Amino acid sequence: MADARAPRYPEVPPASDIPMLLRFSPTSPFVRKVRVAAALLGQTLELETADTLDPNDTLRQQNPLGKVPALVTPEGVLFDSPVILAYLDHVAGGDRILPTEPKARFAALRKEALADGMMDAGILTLYEARFRPVEKHEAKWLDHQAEKRSRALAALEADCTPFALPITVGDIALACALGWFDFRFEGKWRNDHPRLVAWFDDFIAAMPTFAESAPVA
Repeated sequence: MADARAPRYPEVPPASDIPMLLRFSPTSPFVRKVRVAAALLGQTLELETADTLDPNDTLRQQNPLGKVPALVTPEGVLFDSPVILAYLDHVAGGDRILPTEPKARFAALRKEALADGMMDAGILTLYEARFRPVEKHEAKWLDHQAEKRSRALAALEADCTPFALPITVGDIALACALGWFDFRFEGKWRNDHPRLVAWFDDFIAAMPTFAESAPVA
């Protein structure tokens, strides 16, 4: 069971006065990563929805890949979420969510990559259903993506240690992945991953603002 006494992440002052516009979708777990990081660092973001399927949306001029999140800054547009989180850490002074000590830094980046990868696999599963009729669904492809998610969850469960501050980019990515799996896959991951469940509960307790960026259907 999660420890109800998990420490809350301390309140922080604004990270900077740099104006930033986030092109976003309310259901994207990668967008949620950016919103969670910004809240944690005290950075205010202006939000503007983007339609990734609309060729007339300016998103395609801002990000040639036509994907969210895209962060519009005075220095240009940044994408995708790992780059944006690194930038937010930089403007906050560094070593806030992206450690500078090599061992901790690469552990955080590795966790972020694993969480991002299993979200990618989940999104590809949804796209198969969204863009192809049922009779044309490719079972091998769906199984391939499901196996990626299963292996990633198993690895994260095996390596899971009790929640502890400070929160890193890897923690943010993992929390957003688990929250999105609750949203899109009915929380089925929970049954076989008790350590991740406890970790996630403690993350939420430590960062109440996490709920503010919950995906909306």
